[in-house]
Amino acid sequence: MNFVINNMEQNDRRKYLIEYLLSERRQTIDLPTNANEQKRLLRALFNARMPKTASNEFMEIQDAYLKEEILRKGVTDIDELTPAVTDLYLWQGDITTLKCDGIVNACNSQMLGCFCPNHGCIDNAIHTFSGIRLRQECAEIMNAQGYEEPTGQAKITNAYNLPCKYVLHTVGPIVYGRLTQKHEEQLSDCYRSCLTLAVKKGLRSIAFCCISTGEFHFPNERGAEIAVRTVKEYKRKTKSRIKVIFNVFKEYDYAIYAKLLSANK
Repeated sequence: MNFVINNMEQNDRRKYLIEYLLSERRQTIDLPTNANEQKRLLRALFNARMPKTASNEFMEIQDAYLKEEILRKGVTDIDELTPAVTDLYLWQGDITTLKCDGIVNACNSQMLGCFCPNHGCIDNAIHTFSGIRLRQECAEIMNAQGYEEPTGQAKITNAYNLPCKYVLHTVGPIVYGRLTQKHEEQLSDCYRSCLTLAVKKGLRSIAFCCISTGEFHFPNERGAEIAVRTVKEYKRKTKSRIKVIFNVFKEYDYAIYAKLLSANK
């Protein structure tokens, strides 16, 4: 079976996964002929699926498909990066293609991933390209916890099909209206909680996305200032040598972090 799956064409894997997920929903549709439209449909089905098990065949084909998709996007290894300052890196790109020990997911308080089909948030991307086991593991954690994840804390899971080893999930503050001191303290808690958990788990490197500055409306510049300050304070106080990547997606955020890091060399 593994030989057959490994030698399947990527198009055939994608069609199998779509048909399986549609059959779970007792739904039939005309499959799009365009590959990009098929990818959007598959992602939407992944996103909307509740946490539950799937057949071994599905899991093997899903894993082969997602690993190939990530390889085609291109994987960036932390060892290929040059630090901006000692142990601190700035990298612009898709965090789902970053090979390091752990990446940080800015999640919501349910901590089950984004259920909105093809949404542009990082939570959606990480769950999509990790595969369905990530949502299952998150559901197990949350069921055992018995309450929603508090703002500023962190949990760690396996990364499954992502190039990294682990995903650290943290709920950032949501800013409605005026930015408050509490918002700033909660954001600092997010970075500190992730670092503490990463070091406890033995991770040697971690990549932070721009927590809360997207869908949660935290101001970008202030968010970056808190991120850099909190990471530096943590490393100074704990003497930790964990390598930290500030991952950005937009040119605007890259310029903010580049200025902050160069000013503090």
